[in-house]
Amino acid sequence: MNVVPDTSAVVDGRVSERVEDGTYAAATVLVPEAVVGELESQANDGLESGWDGLSELKRLADFADEGTIELEYVGERAGGDARSHAHEGDVDALIRDIAADRDATLLSSDVVQAEVARAKGIDVEYVEPVARGVVDELPIQHLFTDETMSVHLKTGTKPKAKRGALGEMRYEVVDEQETSEAQMDEWATAIVDLARQSNEGFIELSDDGMDIVQFRNYRIAVARPPFADGIEITAVRPIAKTTLDDYEFADELRERFQERKRGVLISGSPGAGKSTFAQAVAEFLNDSDYAVKTMEKPRDLQVGPEITQYGALGGEMENTADSLLLVRPDYTIYDEVRKTNDFEVFSDMRMAGVGMVGVVHASRAIDALQRLVGRVELGMIPQIVDTVVYIEAGEVHTVYDVTTEVKVPAGLTAEDLARPVIQVSNFETGRPEYEIYTFNRQVVTVPLNEDGGEAESETGVGRIAKQEIEREIKSVAHGHVDVELKGNDEAVVYVSEGDIGTVIGKGGDRISDIENRLGIEIDVRTHDEKPGGRGGGSGGDGRGANGQGGGRGGQVGEERGTVVTPEITSRHVVIDVDAGVGETVEVRADGEYLFTATVGRGGEVQVSRGSAIAEELEDAIDRKRTVTVVPAR
Repeated sequence: MNVVPDTSAVVDGRVSERVEDGTYAAATVLVPEAVVGELESQANDGLESGWDGLSELKRLADFADEGTIELEYVGERAGGDARSHAHEGDVDALIRDIAADRDATLLSSDVVQAEVARAKGIDVEYVEPVARGVVDELPIQHLFTDETMSVHLKTGTKPKAKRGALGEMRYEVVDEQETSEAQMDEWATAIVDLARQSNEGFIELSDDGMDIVQFRNYRIAVARPPFADGIEITAVRPIAKTTLDDYEFADELRERFQERKRGVLISGSPGAGKSTFAQAVAEFLNDSDYAVKTMEKPRDLQVGPEITQYGALGGEMENTADSLLLVRPDYTIYDEVRKTNDFEVFSDMRMAGVGMVGVVHASRAIDALQRLVGRVELGMIPQIVDTVVYIEAGEVHTVYDVTTEVKVPAGLTAEDLARPVIQVSNFETGRPEYEIYTFNRQVVTVPLNEDGGEAESETGVGRIAKQEIEREIKSVAHGHVDVELKGNDEAVVYVSEGDIGTVIGKGGDRISDIENRLGIEIDVRTHDEKPGGRGGGSGGDGRGANGQGGGRGGQVGEERGTVVTPEITSRHVVIDVDAGVGETVEVRADGEYLFTATVGRGGEVQVSRGSAIAEELEDAIDRKRTVTVVPAR
């Protein structure tokens, strides 16, 4: 008698079972190499079925050594493509061909394989599959109490759980006995098998080293080596079901949802109660005669049967979104929006006219909106998200209204700097709390004070402005650069004497360009003029030193100064100064600041002709303006 077992019969141990009861005494067992390859692949993936099948092959080898049966390995090993398409029947087809060629009986626990073989005229023995480790309850059920939100298990550690009311969770040890690898393996296998065979569960995700299981209202992640450094089981379940009436601003939020289709982000830290609030919103919208669907991966929102919960179609949420657009829901609950792809799908559906409610991890309300920045066009954000709800300790903590307006941003003053500005306002007070806009090619988020002006904050425009000024100046300066902000629209830049002319540019064009783009007046000075610098003075309003720098628009000083008559030579403009060598002076024309210089040998200040400073000085001389020299303050 020739017998060809398929993979299902080997995994279930049906061959050795028949050898032991005498059914296959003296039979020739022909094991297809395709079966061996499939079992090896399963074992490498950490699947228990692969190891069970290899153990069965070891038992058959022992029977062959005893002379009870003859054992042969036949056929060709299935290629990678065949094994990857095993669910499409490629491996099963190889096994059937061997049974037909060797005039053997095909032994199978796979009903589809058996029926196909019979249809092809092959002798088939079908046996019921073994129910392996199936139980009615989770093997870790005893670790849950009424207040337990999640249980955390790992090989070689004490079981822990998060218990308590929303927002007051305690992460505590629930069993002093450390879990063994054998115990963890038993629990992990039982959980996965239960989800596969129970009509109350399913496998949400199965990949190398990781299974995500949904069983009843439990979401369970099972991780194995090599993906994890040990077997780990994390089981989570909701501990509260709420309605919108349980939250602050319930009346206002109801009215807001019913007014028109909205784009809403529900944000908060892990365990804050975001999904619980999302479930309450979903139930309210459904009761308000809106067609509501959910997009979840994994599916764990506790909603009624009228709300259909969709997973990732073909592993991709884009496919789910495409299908939902055909279904035409009024609102879609998207749990959770994390990756760039999720935000793109959320945005596409919102722009298609679907009301969207997304659940986002964020430590602050504004951070939820920030996660859209860079993922979608800035000007589109208010059309995609008009409401942000921040959940803390199971309560609605903050609600933001998101709008856009063309205006001069807070912190800037020049009217020609008006641009589209996203205003984030407190829903309760109506007061703007943040502005989001582009500043010198960067997107900045500026917190506002109670008067609607820029608040003192690291995220304010001042910090960005300082960074941008430093970046621009350092791109041309060779030495050290310091920037000091003097207000919303003024700054002082300190550079080395040799960098003054380069920073200002010919005729002041370089510094003017920076000023125009940033909307900030920039005063360029030497490091000696910085308070506490080598010069020891405050530096006045200078923009140059040693005749190598200059500027425009300085303030008229209180000192009248000493009137001087500059001498123009072939190479220099020379000013005879009645001051000591090394002293710092300001040169002015009719009281208007021109530049700061250091007195050189012979009590003179020399400015190289052709420089921007020399041109300004010569222009003052040509226009017969009074040139004066004043000691630098």
